[in-house]
Amino acid sequence: MANLSSLVMNKPENRFRGAVPKIGIRPAIDGRRRGVRESLEEPTMNMAKAAAKLISENLKHPNGMPVECVIADSCIGGVAEAAACQDKFTRENVGITLSVTPCW
Repeated sequence: MANLSSLVMNKPENRFRGAVPKIGIRPAIDGRRRGVRESLEEPTMNMAKAAAKLISENLKHPNGMPVECVIADSCIGGVAEAAACQDKFTRENVGITLSVTPCW
């Protein structure tokens, strides 16, 4: 039996064909104005950043490379923001999405 301390760990290497898939994070909020939306923007974006940090620090692709996250440029409270988010995720090769939203 081999001694575990004598084993050598290979460095992560990209063996994917094409770009490595990423995780997209969508900060979704209530789109109503006059204080509702404005009060939710900062905590929701902070939730998205915390989720990205948790994922990128703890998940790895099968080849050992860390998983990268892409966060939407703004909180999503309507159709225009959702479309802009989708465009960004398409450009960034996002393969899966996670939506975060506060429970108020």
